[in-house]
Amino acid sequence: MWLGKFLNLEEDLDELKDKIKQGILNNIKRNKITPLEFTIIETIFNSKELSGYDLILNLNRHFAGTWEAQSGTIYPILSKLKKENFLKFRPVKSPIGPIRKVYSLTEAGEQILKVKVNKNFKDQLRFIENFLVELSSIYIQSFPKNDRNQRMEEVKNSLKEIIENAVKKIPTTLDFKTRCSECGAEINRQASYCPICGSPIISKEKNNKHQSTE
Repeated sequence: MWLGKFLNLEEDLDELKDKIKQGILNNIKRNKITPLEFTIIETIFNSKELSGYDLILNLNRHFAGTWEAQSGTIYPILSKLKKENFLKFRPVKSPIGPIRKVYSLTEAGEQILKVKVNKNFKDQLRFIENFLVELSSIYIQSFPKNDRNQRMEEVKNSLKEIIENAVKKIPTTLDFKTRCSECGAEINRQASYCPICGSPIISKEKNNKHQSTE
């Protein structure tokens, strides 16, 4: 959860210049980006490659109804991040539509992301902890006094379930692999379409739901 109007990358860029080849950072044209831009960079990094369509789907899962990503907002940001050397893309043919752009991080973008997250990881965890406590307290106190004990137990159980789910999902996210049924390409990210041939990717969960309705 990155707050504030801008995230300052100046110190991170200075630190990187001492560690990696200078040329990698030459095309980075600014030292501040918005929290949404940084979230987009994080999302693409964790998925290796993403089309704009898949990115919007992933962002809407990420924000869980608190904010809705729209193509009119996301595609201009992708163009800007590509122009500023945080992202790159390659065209992918699709059997059901026009050629699609699949985005990934440049070496500079990946290094900046890793340094920023590494330096702020524990602070971000503490912020999330504080946010959960404050949000839960307000939620519990929004009910009549005679209901609050029950609500408190519900909140504790919900938080416990959320933390357990988060812990379980970490290795799953890192090791995610599937194969395209059309071209056989191995895909190590969650996507709706194969980045190689553009065929639709149907997950086991979706496939099971489809079979159960037949």
